[in-house]
This record gives sequence, structure tokens and C-alpha cells, in this order.
Amino acid sequence: MDFVAKKFSELSLVELYEIIKSRSEVFLLEQNIICQDLDDVDYNSLHCFFFDSNLKRVTAYLRAFYIEKDVVSIGRVLTLEHRKGLGTKLMLRSFEEIKKQFNCKKITLHAQKQAVAFYEKLGFNIVSDEFLEEGIVHVTMEKRLVFDE
Repeated sequence: MDFVAKKFSELSLVELYEIIKSRSEVFLLEQNIICQDLDDVDYNSLHCFFFDSNLKRVTAYLRAFYIEKDVVSIGRVLTLEHRKGLGTKLMLRSFEEIKKQFNCKKITLHAQKQAVAFYEKLGFNIVSDEFLEEGIVHVTMEKRLVFDE
């Protein structure tokens, strides 16, 4: 499985198709979230994912984008197989790419309540009360980035 980090304009048609397919599989079919997934944020995002060339599938994915100066948000975080460590690998590799690609000091995300412990293990802290997003309870979480001097 290969880790890939690309801007929207760098994605191949196959990669883009597989990203959309995986997002639909997890958010629409698995989690029953009905929303406009293709929201134009993708154009200005860094797309980080694992691509299994044997299966020709995106098996884990997230996108990262500026929300304000020094702050990057990540979203659409998914893995096709759960509880096998792929999500942690995706996040750790993506942190490295975010450090390279963005001049930011903080990463923020909206975490589904059931995923809070996962993000806490990666250094994120809850910074909001619970709220509903697409019918699912979420909280906002943040992680300060530490750069090697």
C-alpha cells in the first residue's frame, strides 16, 4: 500500500474516482450521511491517502485545507477497514505532509463523538461543546504542531 499526498490538480482520474468512491462507501452507505460531499473544498485541499494498487482502491483518506492563517483543518477522514491501525498510520503520515505543505501552527477537525478517543491518542484536545453535524454528534478538536528546530 502506497501513501500519497497530492493537491487536487495533481490527482489522476483514477485516484479522484477512488477517493470519491471510498468517501461514498463510508459516509453514505456505512454511516448513512446524506449531504453534498463534493463541496468545492476539494479544489484547495491536500489529499492524503493510502492507495492499494493490487485492489486499485483508496483504503484510507483525509483532506487538509487552510481555514485561516496558521490553521489547517482536516476532514473526510476515513478507512475502509476499521481497528487495524490504518487510521493511525494515515494521520501520522499526513501530519508530516501537512508540516511540509502548509505553514501552520495548528490542525483542527470536527470529530464524531465515537472517534474522540482515537484523536486524543494522536494529540488532539476537545475545544468545543457537542454539536450536530449531518445528524451525528461531533466536537471540535485541535492539535498544535511542533516543528523540529
